[in-house]
Amino acid sequence: MELKRKEFTYRGQTVEELKKLDVREFAKHLPSRQRRNLLRQFQKIEDFVKRAGGKIAKGKSVKTHQRDIIIVPEMVDMKIGVYTGKAFEQVLITGEMLGHRLGEFALTRSRIKHSKAGVGATKGSKAKSKK
Repeated sequence: MELKRKEFTYRGQTVEELKKLDVREFAKHLPSRQRRNLLRQFQKIEDFVKRAGGKIAKGKSVKTHQRDIIIVPEMVDMKIGVYTGKAFEQVLITGEMLGHRLGEFALTRSRIKHSKAGVGATKGSKAKSKK
């Protein structure tokens, strides 16, 4: 018995169908906040996609500080280094990420790992030497 994987669709269209659309046409499929933002920064997104596509074709990695860019279908399957404030975190763009921002997938805060209390943190540890 063979299991069929369900093909990803965004608002009833496959990624291949969405890639054929213009960025402004794709914006019609987005929720209002993302659509408004995409249309406002339309030129910025188009320039980024063109630059990224050229670099990837040459085999170079793409790095960016622009965390607010909306992910469009042309970016699917690209590997983009998104700046976290400290380092570039590699993000592989998939179909499920359409309409989200790049910064959502490169977290700026690391997970807190609590350990034992430091010297002076509790009443019992005040008596210990602080050297």
